[in-house]
Amino acid sequence: MGIDVTVERAIPLRPERVAAYAMDWRHDAEWTQGIRTAELTRQADSGGFGVGAEVTRTAYFLGRRIDYVLRVAAHDPPRLLDMVSVAGPMPMHVTYTFDPEPGGGTLARIRVRGDASGLYGLAAPLMGRRVRSSLAKDLRDLEERLRTPQD
Repeated sequence: MGIDVTVERAIPLRPERVAAYAMDWRHDAEWTQGIRTAELTRQADSGGFGVGAEVTRTAYFLGRRIDYVLRVAAHDPPRLLDMVSVAGPMPMHVTYTFDPEPGGGTLARIRVRGDASGLYGLAAPLMGRRVRSSLAKDLRDLEERLRTPQD
């Protein structure tokens, strides 16, 4: 059994600003639920962050530590960041999109798909609800972080 959860939020800031922050792996732990650390462990073939780059994340979900690696499959700022897991407890696909809204705002969307088989398969319905709740909080926190002046 798999999970496929999409959450979106209108953020009253320009897509370039929202995407620049959200697509920067150095900010992952600041606005993404459960992530304690994120590290660029492989650069893109062209250097830096882009298609082929890998980010290793340590997170906590449902009370368990999860270490996983996401590889960038598509990177088209400020519109799209698409990542697939290449190491971790379950296959996962994470997509961030940032579409312009009338008046200069952004429709921010996060989609998480995963193969919750084995032990995770038993918890798939609970995981889906938890993932949805977590992603909704992520987008609220993203907006709050961007609207609050930083030191």
